[in-house]
Amino acid sequence: MGRIANFEEKNIINVAYECDVLVVGGGVAGIAASLAAARSGAKVILLEKGYMLGGLATAGLVTIYLPICDGMGRQVSFGLAEELLKLSIKHGVESRYPDEWLDRNDSIEVRAKGKRFQVQFNAQLFAIDAEKVLLDAGVKILYGTLAANVKMEEGKITYVVIENKSGRRAVEVRSVVDTTGDADICHLAGAKCTTHFNGNILAAWYYAFVEGKYILNMVGFSDVPEEQRKNDVKHKYLLERKFGGIDGEEISEFMQFSHEYTLKDFLSKYEGKNVAFPVTIATIPQLRMTRKLVGEYVLDEFEVHKHFESSIGMISDWRKRGPVFEIPFETLYGKEVKNLITAGRCISVTDNMWDITRAIPDCAVTGEAAGVAAAMSDDFTTLDIKKLQMELVRRGVKLHESDI
Repeated sequence: MGRIANFEEKNIINVAYECDVLVVGGGVAGIAASLAAARSGAKVILLEKGYMLGGLATAGLVTIYLPICDGMGRQVSFGLAEELLKLSIKHGVESRYPDEWLDRNDSIEVRAKGKRFQVQFNAQLFAIDAEKVLLDAGVKILYGTLAANVKMEEGKITYVVIENKSGRRAVEVRSVVDTTGDADICHLAGAKCTTHFNGNILAAWYYAFVEGKYILNMVGFSDVPEEQRKNDVKHKYLLERKFGGIDGEEISEFMQFSHEYTLKDFLSKYEGKNVAFPVTIATIPQLRMTRKLVGEYVLDEFEVHKHFESSIGMISDWRKRGPVFEIPFETLYGKEVKNLITAGRCISVTDNMWDITRAIPDCAVTGEAAGVAAAMSDDFTTLDIKKLQMELVRRGVKLHESDI
């Protein structure tokens, strides 16, 4: 360890592709960004290091499309956040079906007392449906492809070096959207980043087929609303250890622990029952908060109900009813790299706010804004925010709490 081996490296890397917008990471934020940019007329390439779209929402089995309402009867997230929610249940809902929102035109008062506007969906069907929507929109998807490096010129990314089964090649880009969830491109490009102060707890979610029912077993302490967390023995930590999520060896250990606790949980619940067996385990680490951009603005959870002139959409707090947050455009980019924008889990927020903005609908809201912006400009520090907002409104996005 620590030794340096000398290898002969080729200085010339073939440019295999060129595009207007390169989206790196095929989770929900990447799906939204790619779709938004393609619908704006941009030539879009989406890189995904795995072999299915959806990220944590699908390969990670976090199959709960958390609320796009405030819990007080008002929908707050619109546009692709709503479109993708409906796409996720195109072939049926696993659980949490919100009759008040999808089947009936109930009053705000009735909705406030009922279920929140969220659903539990099938991961595999959502991934395939999302792929079809992107292909129909003209997005080129490269699976099994890792963004390994970037080339910078005058404060902009000009090329992204990729690696896949074809080898090491490059993509010539006009603008880049970092939807890796870990701010990988921000890090490679030298943008200012930070990591989560507390780290991530272990999660080991899996599906089991039990007595004719397909059951999501949420093993671990993640994604449990505040009212369920207090004095709930079912949601204790699996391990006291925390994981940063940006070290290769540590991530491998996280997955091994996850597999161990998946098996333990299944055997403790279902061993000896011939009508029960596990059917799906998470194929990516269920890490929620790892590394994020420090952008032109850092949004905090105390800025609830705050009006931002530069808002690109709204989100709620999945953990409790009431809060509404407007997302300022300045949380999506930094001044160091002019043509790089972020969306999803790596936007610029405080650690406390991060637990809110990592949710699926929030990834869709920021992904749509980032995709539209990337199709419009290769310099986000000078982008006309009013034009961006006009386009988002045209697409059905509501920008301010006063609009609902």
